Amino acid sequence: MAFIGLLALGMVSSCSRRLTRARSGPVVYQEALAYPTTRTVDHQDEYHGTAVADPYRWLEDFQSDEAKAWVAAQNEVTNAHLASIQSRPRIKKRLESLWNYQRFGVPWSEAGRYFFFRNDGLQDHAVLYTADSPQGEGRILLDPNTMSDDKSVSVADTSVSRDGRYLAYAISRGGSDWREIFVRDVETGEDLAADHIQWVKFSSINWAIDNSGFYYSRMPAPEDGAALKAANYNQKVYFHRVGTPQAEDTLIYERPDQPEWGLSAGMTEDGQYLVIWVWRGSGGKNTIFYRDLAQDGPITPLFSEFDARYVPIATDGTKWTVFTNKGAPKGRIVSLDIARPDVANWHEVVPESRFAIDDVEVMGERIVVNRMEYARSKVSLYRLDGTFEKELPLPLGSVGGFRGKRADSELFFSFSSFTIPSATYRYDVASGKLSPVRKPKVDFDPSKFTTRQVAYTSRDGQDVTMFIVHKKGLVLDGSNPTLLYGYGGFNAKMRPRFNPARIVWMEWGGVYALANLRGGGEYGEAWHRAGMRDKKQNVFDDFIAAGEALITNGYTSKSKLAIQGGSNGGLLVGACMNQRPDLFAACLPAVGVMDMLRFQEFTIGRAWVAEYGSSADPKMFPVLYRYSPLHNIKNGVSYPATLVTTADRDDRVVPAHSFKYIARLQAAQGGKAPVLIRVETQAGHGAGTSTSKYIELVADQYAFLTRHLGMRRGP
Repeated sequence: MAFIGLLALGMVSSCSRRLTRARSGPVVYQEALAYPTTRTVDHQDEYHGTAVADPYRWLEDFQSDEAKAWVAAQNEVTNAHLASIQSRPRIKKRLESLWNYQRFGVPWSEAGRYFFFRNDGLQDHAVLYTADSPQGEGRILLDPNTMSDDKSVSVADTSVSRDGRYLAYAISRGGSDWREIFVRDVETGEDLAADHIQWVKFSSINWAIDNSGFYYSRMPAPEDGAALKAANYNQKVYFHRVGTPQAEDTLIYERPDQPEWGLSAGMTEDGQYLVIWVWRGSGGKNTIFYRDLAQDGPITPLFSEFDARYVPIATDGTKWTVFTNKGAPKGRIVSLDIARPDVANWHEVVPESRFAIDDVEVMGERIVVNRMEYARSKVSLYRLDGTFEKELPLPLGSVGGFRGKRADSELFFSFSSFTIPSATYRYDVASGKLSPVRKPKVDFDPSKFTTRQVAYTSRDGQDVTMFIVHKKGLVLDGSNPTLLYGYGGFNAKMRPRFNPARIVWMEWGGVYALANLRGGGEYGEAWHRAGMRDKKQNVFDDFIAAGEALITNGYTSKSKLAIQGGSNGGLLVGACMNQRPDLFAACLPAVGVMDMLRFQEFTIGRAWVAEYGSSADPKMFPVLYRYSPLHNIKNGVSYPATLVTTADRDDRVVPAHSFKYIARLQAAQGGKAPVLIRVETQAGHGAGTSTSKYIELVADQYAFLTRHLGMRRGP
């Protein structure tokens, strides 16, 4: 697969098309590891006339004593293998050095007071500060590092009342998606005694305009012992009044006739309307309901069909400005009268363009549009009538975290790239001046690295883009250890972002590649839909073609190529190593969706049916069965060295996926390369993981790669 130069970007595109022999060949394994014995059961399910064995079904009860003993035995083997790798202490030490820098979140303001998160370096969790200016030193308002001895409690969400008096904050315990909400007095820094809300999940926190309380969403309390695996249905919207117990919260909206609907409520900035955002599954489509609070009106549907994405961004009485991809796969902005919301009555404000809209906000009486131009950010400002004003001058990278209100004279955002640590910026609307608020200093020299973006051809002829980052002076002789990362699903955008771990990898001589696969949202909704449901094989083909292109163009060779992905990306890695075990030397699937026939049975998995389809559907069952990582492992095949990672409290993609997958892989492995699992304790799907746990994880993953890609030099 030859690279195609992105000439429109002005990127370098003169990659060598010549392959040469790598300086070192594949790692030779003397003997296979001895794995713990995994009990099998005689269980099978029938899907539309096809019997499917599930010999490791008992591992779905991942909280049982037997499963915990199995995890302990697996971790013992894995830990012994990782401890034997001499590079690990050096890698961990360098990771700690790179992570030990002061970093800030994007500031925001309420009632003249500023708020921001700050991590002084190796703190396990960022601390929330409040200050009189965005650059101020501030005082600590909320420190999650003091909330648990093992640092397993993290802050998952925060919301400040409009008068700046109260902070509502949600915590996660052990990385779980379940949240608990508390209310803190901003002036005193003390929590209110009565306010403790439980069983919140997939919810925002939105204050009423009179500061009396806030809207949130919660699920019914699960049965004892079932919180980490029970399916999540019947979400409801409530209003919590400050200073009262949860039992007195007011039910605002529920749909018992639609148990799969997700509901989230918020206020318009002028306080006139309550807006209820309704989602069904993870396909990116939603409806909108609203209530005119000024008239004490009924809850009324604005859009009644799940046929597109709808996001209200500004309101002027009955005139609303809405971002949508209805009739515009790459997104557009329209204005409408809520009394006549039919498409025929829409007025186009910002039309669809060549590049997909990633984010839209209204700040400083401007519409701020962040587009994905070849998978990197391009920020444009428009007046509220759609008149183009300017583009913000930014290098190749990613913008995110916009903070500001419609009436504000300033807006804040973050910017980062593969070799540019995340910095915060302030844009002054009146002067048009863009200036940094905080720019971190990290212990490395970015001038020693180079980033390029290329295109390559997938199996069906589709051009796909990929970022490639490495130290300058790289020789394209096929000898370079290369880590290829991908996701390819749920409309997610894979873009240039800073991660200290990647610097360590490149300092060790590694190449880092990030592919923009179909199924993602880098090129709009059509790109997303080209990689979902019965088209999911396109994603795997794109990823495999990326690996082949890296080899063909001299970056690496089969004995030096590793792949990595998490969640849906873990599914990606599992499927690709099944389909092309000869192409990769090492694989790092993390918290992956590995059982494509039963994913919908656990927690929020039923929401993914919109993306994947379901085994209950006779048309989708054969599609899922054909690529499901668990079900396509073949006995006697020589699989690459594999380190599966998951966590015991992951209630997004329950760890049973990874447990069953590695049990099957260990039983089937026909080669001597190790296939191992690392199970973290008191951690979840990834969000809220402490800095120390994350560094340990990356040190283990990179040490594993140095061993199994034959990386002996080091930096």
